[in-house]
Amino acid sequence: MQEPDSLTHPTAGGAAPPALDPPAPAAAPRPRPPGLLRLVGGGVITGAADDDPSAIGTYASAGAKFGLGFLWIAPVLLPMMVVVVYVSAKLGQVYGKGLFAAMRDRYPRWVLYPMVLGAFLGNVIEAAANLGGIGAALNLLVPLPVPLIVVVAAAVILAFQILGSYALLRRLFRWLALALFAYVAAAIMARPDPAEVLHRTIVPSLTLDSDALAMIVACIGTSLSAYIYTWQSNQEVEEEIGQGRHSLRERKGATDAELQRTRREVITGMLFSNLILYFIILSTGATLHPAGETAIDSAAQAASALEPLAGSGAKVLFALGVVGVGFLAVPVMTTGAAYDLVQGLGREGSLHARPSEAKLFYGTIAAVTAVAVGLNFLGFNPMRALVWSGVVQGFSVPPLLLLMMLMTNDRRMMGERVNGRLVNVLGWATVAVTFAATVCLAASWMLG
Repeated sequence: MQEPDSLTHPTAGGAAPPALDPPAPAAAPRPRPPGLLRLVGGGVITGAADDDPSAIGTYASAGAKFGLGFLWIAPVLLPMMVVVVYVSAKLGQVYGKGLFAAMRDRYPRWVLYPMVLGAFLGNVIEAAANLGGIGAALNLLVPLPVPLIVVVAAAVILAFQILGSYALLRRLFRWLALALFAYVAAAIMARPDPAEVLHRTIVPSLTLDSDALAMIVACIGTSLSAYIYTWQSNQEVEEEIGQGRHSLRERKGATDAELQRTRREVITGMLFSNLILYFIILSTGATLHPAGETAIDSAAQAASALEPLAGSGAKVLFALGVVGVGFLAVPVMTTGAAYDLVQGLGREGSLHARPSEAKLFYGTIAAVTAVAVGLNFLGFNPMRALVWSGVVQGFSVPPLLLLMMLMTNDRRMMGERVNGRLVNVLGWATVAVTFAATVCLAASWMLG
């Protein structure tokens, strides 16, 4: 059956060729948790991880430098965020494998390995920068050395990943995601003019000079980072395993109810992520920009600068948001690096497995965490590293999106669950935008 909603529609043409591995009869839809946790599902975890400390620093910098005139970027990015995460979730759910495992089945090694390397390096650098962000933000609240905070935070995160279960991590991630609502409160405390906020949200007021263009590219790259959709595709597989679908044949395919649930979770998660993006720009654009504090290089610096303008409460809220989402985002990145590596090599790896059953997978998590900590001890500047991470992500995201769109339109992999017209229009437009952003970034370097 074709997916029965506005995100998909029947594809024209004759009967589909057989899938690579026919799916087992569809199981009953997965039960969802009750109450508040029903809302804060897998899509919100992904959305919160998208607003990691490095992203918070980028959005805070945009608000400080350009003020409320940059608010329009949030509604422009929303449909791109939704379609990218939906396509990655659908690939994992229907094909039954994570992104790079699917790519290994579909593409030659000369295509696969550069993509794996780019995503892996991006995860390592992002994890290091975000551990540094946690340390800097906590240092504003607790008078401890930043390196000590980094070590303790990394040890706590690694312990949960190695010793905890996937169910425990998922529950923890749901609650950590709520820390991002601190930015809504921080924006309200800034007391912006509602009429101006609405106007600037709808009507851009930027001069597209090199600085503004660079910030637009940075926001696109940050909101569409590769680790988000590699994580999302693998989270769908982990959910299937958690329901007892251990073999690939059992995981292949999806019911209409399951795909509808995925769409709801993705839309909810990306709305959440986009809302936080909006309020971070709003909080800094309404306070720091009018005060002339336009050169913000990190989330911790933004939190510190907010205090004299919006009160100590705003500083504390901003810093706590960095710490909370940092503890969510770092394990997403280190686990994502492990998924990338083991799947690229054709090996098995799952958070449902015990460390003794998936030594390469858990060993990679530990090694990536150690390297991320080590970078902070080498005089590593988190924001400078994020520039290089942006370079890696900027050149790996567009081809990854292209390959994902090709795979989710391939009937040999997706059967009759190939993309419909709306998903294809949004997806291919996003591919074009990200390629254009990369070209613009490269051109600005050459001309600069």
